[in-house]
Amino acid sequence: MNKSSARKDSSIEGEERGVPQKGVAAVDRALSILSALESEPEPLTLSDLSRKTGLYKSTILRLMETLHAYGYVVRILETRYALGPTVYRMGMAYERRNPLREHVLPIFQRLVEDGTESPSFHIRHDAQNRLCLFRLNSNHSTLDRVHVGDILPLNRGAAGKVILAFEGQAGEESERIRAQHHALSLGERDASCAGIAAPVFGADGGLVGSLSMSGPRERFTEENVARMRPLLMEAVQEITESLGGRYPQVAA
Repeated sequence: MNKSSARKDSSIEGEERGVPQKGVAAVDRALSILSALESEPEPLTLSDLSRKTGLYKSTILRLMETLHAYGYVVRILETRYALGPTVYRMGMAYERRNPLREHVLPIFQRLVEDGTESPSFHIRHDAQNRLCLFRLNSNHSTLDRVHVGDILPLNRGAAGKVILAFEGQAGEESERIRAQHHALSLGERDASCAGIAAPVFGADGGLVGSLSMSGPRERFTEENVARMRPLLMEAVQEITESLGGRYPQVAA
């Protein structure tokens, strides 16, 4: 191998540091850039993207040409980058084609009318995180900070722990959640917030996602939790049945 080839191979190795190689390297790198842009509320510079992705600026610039041409990113003030209109259109297309919305949102509206905390629906996003797919704010004057599209940890918070438990995670806590068919979280993800969650199943009996009610921790008194729990269990049972599933019998 000549020196030029060795330098090229070394450069490629360095450019891929921190990027999981599961398929086509260029696609992995491009998706890592989009993930970095999605994770931050403000546009990012090339230096920001390099730090977050582990890619060289030269690599990012080459990929940006294609991403920009197809509308996946836009350039802000010539020095910063943000997600582009194609990502928005894809999100809207996903929402239009997602049948869960029709089953979940009417139940959310009823829960809010019954005075519960804010309902949201979470699904697994990746190995460590969950995605808030749907959310409806409660009628209370103060709310917790959860929005549609938020990526949240699986191992903290009631909704995440329900997903882990009903996907088979071992441990006493998961066994207890499976036995009770719900989880209660008090200040795990955010010291000022709390939530209660239960699983939703599909026609094949597999887990579809986790329905939670969340809000400020001070409102999660024993009395309020006891009032919301049966409303939550009724909601997940109704959604499961509307999806063609049969909800497991829950021990008293």
